[in-house]
Amino acid sequence: MTHRALAVALAFLATLGGVGVAVLGSGQARADDVPGAVVVVGTGGISWSDVSQETTPNLWLMLRDGSSAALAARSVYDNTCPADGWLGLSAGSRAAAPRDGEAPDPADRPCPGAPSVVDDAIPSWPSYLEHAEQQRFDTRLGLLAEEVDGAGLCLQGVGRYAAAGAALPDGTVDRWAPLDTDDLLVALNGCPVTLVDVGVVRDPDDTTSGDFVSASREDQLRAVDARIGEVLAAGPNGADYLVASLADAGRTERLRMVLARGPGFGPGTLESRSTRQVGLVQSPDLTATVLDAVGLEVPAEATGTPLTSQPAADNSQARADERLQTLRDLDEASHDVNDLVEPFFQVFAYGQLLVYVLVLLVWKGRLGAESTRTTVVSRVRALSVLAASVPASTFLANLVPWWRFPVEIVAVTAVVGGFAALVATLALRGPWARSPLGPPAFVAAVTMGVLAVDVVTGSRLQLSSLMGLQPVVAGRFYGMSNPTFALFATAALLLATTVSSVLVRRGLRTAAAVAVAVIGAVAVVVNGAPWWGADGGGPPALVPGVVLLVVAVLGIRMTWRRWALVAASVVGLFLAVSIGDWLREPSSRSHLGRFVQSVLDGTADDVVVRKAEQNYRLLVDGAPLSLLVPVALVVLVVVLARPSSWGSRALARAQEQAPTLRAGLVALVLTLTIGFAINDSGVAIPAVGATLAVPLLVSLTLAVVLREAQDGSSTRRGRRGRPA
Repeated sequence: MTHRALAVALAFLATLGGVGVAVLGSGQARADDVPGAVVVVGTGGISWSDVSQETTPNLWLMLRDGSSAALAARSVYDNTCPADGWLGLSAGSRAAAPRDGEAPDPADRPCPGAPSVVDDAIPSWPSYLEHAEQQRFDTRLGLLAEEVDGAGLCLQGVGRYAAAGAALPDGTVDRWAPLDTDDLLVALNGCPVTLVDVGVVRDPDDTTSGDFVSASREDQLRAVDARIGEVLAAGPNGADYLVASLADAGRTERLRMVLARGPGFGPGTLESRSTRQVGLVQSPDLTATVLDAVGLEVPAEATGTPLTSQPAADNSQARADERLQTLRDLDEASHDVNDLVEPFFQVFAYGQLLVYVLVLLVWKGRLGAESTRTTVVSRVRALSVLAASVPASTFLANLVPWWRFPVEIVAVTAVVGGFAALVATLALRGPWARSPLGPPAFVAAVTMGVLAVDVVTGSRLQLSSLMGLQPVVAGRFYGMSNPTFALFATAALLLATTVSSVLVRRGLRTAAAVAVAVIGAVAVVVNGAPWWGADGGGPPALVPGVVLLVVAVLGIRMTWRRWALVAASVVGLFLAVSIGDWLREPSSRSHLGRFVQSVLDGTADDVVVRKAEQNYRLLVDGAPLSLLVPVALVVLVVVLARPSSWGSRALARAQEQAPTLRAGLVALVLTLTIGFAINDSGVAIPAVGATLAVPLLVSLTLAVVLREAQDGSSTRRGRRGRPA
């Protein structure tokens, strides 16, 4: 029976691996469009809050008559200089020009100036290439011009920054002209692809000391808008026009704007398969759109996908106003939440640490008298349940437009607190509250349910949420990011642990194992399916934890050989999912598929070094959230490994109510550890998982202590009431 059960568990692992390969290997081909002409009008520093009929009439007309979206313009640094944006257009991926200055963070240094063109070449190009190699992003500068030139077509650059976008990989520029209003008609009608630099808007209040801005922001906006109007009037008939703000206005990063008008883009909203968000696209999509517009394949090195338009009912002013408000909401929410993440987590992390200190004082009998200890334990338990309800509430908060309120930190805190209080109240007052396992199971189920429903319906709650996806970072726009996976996996394993504990106490071990397998299978599919969670690194971390819990529920003892078998299965599943991801079309691959490609290209060492540096910086600079890793997760490992410790003794008392608790925690530690090892910025996974796991574990243990105290009090009252 034991060997048969182990075989079933490993078969479950292999089946999920096969499903992961199948779904990750699926892709949908895109039919080629009829090639035509395309004009990219590039600027910088303009967001949707800057667009209005009065100040920018030409942009407003494009908004009314064309398609629009918020644009994530992200270089390799926290903010994007104009040169970075144009180099990114050239490469179809993240890029940046070197920045001179003494500030430790390059984002605080002045932006470099526009490149010059001497003898049909850019003198500063070698420094661009060297800098790209140092950043280890596998950036291929000159990709756009090389692909167009290789197809026998020509590309015209107009304006100084446009030279960077129009350059070939060796830095030469076949066709380039300065921006001259008198010569626009000739410059814009000679090639099927034209890049035009109409100038940038720099914010005088947001630039570094080395950036000198002579005009006001409004004057700059009016001047850029007028030049955009001139380009639109002089350009070729029947061409597609893309107007994009490729850079930030200063040190502050935020979403920018992009507009498209022409035969392929009528009134409506832009979307891209690279973001899967209507009204939100990223800079590499522009390169892919240009290549697609002239009938060329988008190479694997370009990380974007061609833009398409979701048509509007008409081009009325009312419809345009609605689109503008939606785009401003995207911009404001992403900008405000990016500034609020750090202070929010400071309060949340230190607040959790305070709860743990209270727990320790109560446990040691140093807080509250014996007569009031029950009350103190009850209140600390309620605080723990409330803390565990916060992660799910940070996503539910996006049901309310908190960014429209005057003081955003107060608004988002109030909304998150309101949802957390509602979830905690239901957890502590519902019919399930009679069992110590009830509140943790309820909070885990709510967390898992909220995240599952969100990714299945398009990840809108995650977008610009405190613990979700940050569009200005442009790391991920849909599915499950590392923090989301950490919360989802933790909630799934804790829910499986509580459900299996109830069934095991009733003598239903087989039913308990089936329940764990079903919860785990649902979690793996939602997390790993390309059309939902799209998380290539999630299944290899989550499946071993689920299998380990199934094996423990069935009462199978884990020998070193079985541990080795599980480890080999993890490696095999990781390779299978990675290769399956690599088999998808390049634009649909996750970081695992891209890593396989880097191995084939011989650049895997750059990826490994860059990811290791990212994890190190997050661990060193990520306080206070990173404090939860040594304080919570490491303590949990010690408690599990040392049966004589005070925490383990308390855990043993809780295990009487939850017989699969220790196995569930071991499974959770295994999942979070593997997730940390194989994912980009994986150090965030155990830290974020601890924000849910630790308070729920504390609430369960305190519930057992509280029940024992209440039972002891009832016994003492009964003894006093007996007749002598």
